[in-house]
Amino acid sequence: MDAVTVLPVVWFFIIGFAVIMYVLLDGFVLGIGVLAPFARDSQDLDLMMNTAAPIWDGNETWLVLGGAGLLAAFPVAYSVALSGLYLPVLLMLIALIFRGVAFEFRFKATRAKRFWGGAFAAGSTFAAFAQGVILGAIVEGMPLRDGRYVEGAFGWFSPFAMLTGVALVFGYALLGSTWLILKTEGRLQRVSRYMARPLVLVVVAFMGLVSAWLPFLDSRIMARWFEGGSFWWLAPVPVAALANALWLWRASLREGRDATPFILTLSFFVLGFVGLVLGLWPNIIPPNLTIWDAASPPSSQGFMLVGMVILLPAILGYTWWSYRVFAGKVSADAGYH
Repeated sequence: MDAVTVLPVVWFFIIGFAVIMYVLLDGFVLGIGVLAPFARDSQDLDLMMNTAAPIWDGNETWLVLGGAGLLAAFPVAYSVALSGLYLPVLLMLIALIFRGVAFEFRFKATRAKRFWGGAFAAGSTFAAFAQGVILGAIVEGMPLRDGRYVEGAFGWFSPFAMLTGVALVFGYALLGSTWLILKTEGRLQRVSRYMARPLVLVVVAFMGLVSAWLPFLDSRIMARWFEGGSFWWLAPVPVAALANALWLWRASLREGRDATPFILTLSFFVLGFVGLVLGLWPNIIPPNLTIWDAASPPSSQGFMLVGMVILLPAILGYTWWSYRVFAGKVSADAGYH
């Protein structure tokens, strides 16, 4: 196989890795924001936010990496996605900025502390919803004519995209609740356990609804699963996801082993992402824009790959180091300045 064939595959998996790392790492911080309105008081919200305070802003590196990689390696897909999904992408970016400003300002505020707490919750929820809408619109398919998206500025708006938007909000809430189980103790941890179990059921129900909807879409994803006997070698993924969900549901109320629910939630998201990638392959944007059609020249992809070989280990290294340094429980008297 030559570079024209291999390099787009390599970049597809690099970008996919960046996306799932962002979802896993920033997802629980957004989940904390989604759960913020359920905090008993300002002190509880302080503790919830302090669990992520030392590491939250570094998580967005993965979003930048995924977006920049898409622009550099698959410029056609980048132009289609950004032009067709301009409004939900803009909503996501504004909400992420709002979330970040609120995170910092709330710890400095005195009289406006409640306002910034609400802003943190609103920014997190809208960012999660916008990301789900973007995902749903891509899964539903973005029809092209002469390489351009033909549905207009609101082509992404559909019941399916709204469903995936709401589903991701609950998914991030589940990530946030299991993160709080890992990082807190006492009453807040007990409340987080209480919230996690019904959230598992809601997330599984949404996954079932999305899966049941797929045959009615024109994105060719279901064809990928069921044509040519593919189902038999792809079936372990949904089976593993269901088994993972059952294990998570049982572990969410089990005392001790506080890391287990969070790890199982991470693996549940990974299995869902793997199923999505298997359904999309080899398209980067359904129904018919493949990774090879959207790829930049091999010379460009090869040049950028040299930099990525250096950059990716560095990002992984400082991410691992920051989480290791701030591992362990966060106490109620911990501060963020």
